[in-house]
Amino acid sequence: MVLSTQARRPEPEEVAALVRSAADGDRAAWTALVDLYSGLIWNVARGHRLAPGDAADISQTTWLRLLEHLDRLDDPARVGAWLATTARRECLRILGLAGRQTLVGDERFLDARWVDDTELDAAMIAAEQRERLQAGLDRLPERCGRLLRVLMEQDVPNYERVAALLEMPVGSIGPTRARCLAKLRVILAEIDVEASADPAARTGGVLAK
Repeated sequence: MVLSTQARRPEPEEVAALVRSAADGDRAAWTALVDLYSGLIWNVARGHRLAPGDAADISQTTWLRLLEHLDRLDDPARVGAWLATTARRECLRILGLAGRQTLVGDERFLDARWVDDTELDAAMIAAEQRERLQAGLDRLPERCGRLLRVLMEQDVPNYERVAALLEMPVGSIGPTRARCLAKLRVILAEIDVEASADPAARTGGVLAK
């Protein structure tokens, strides 16, 4: 079975089959799960306003937890919900908020009941949009890509700080930003056309089993 993670969402039985295969030691199935849900985990971490380094730690720890409990999930078909909940728990731990939450002591109980379908779908869509945006930024000229990334990292852009980081006049940031955004919109449209013509061309990997 070949399934593009970005062409469509896998059916629950397909996800469950991947989990069972990965639990049996199938490396391709494990890679497929990582391709399918890595964006979701990253989105959960960034949603807690964690720094990129902490978000990377969250991702690594979450996958380690899954590896440890892969053959004990209550509902393998909803491994995405399990991963989202586990990632959220790790975020709270890093933020020092875990003591204020009612959390279970064993990750094997972190099953699909902790995240409803609407919340999980929203997180998956946000993760896919983030991947699409990153793909678009990667195609921009280096100067544009750096400028937009720096601006996106700030809740309220500080043009003086941006100017110092990028060694450019403060007065040129606004017009340059507008031109770069125009280029990004064109690139994103091209990505969407490519994806509709060839779903495998999107940013996600290919599930193979």
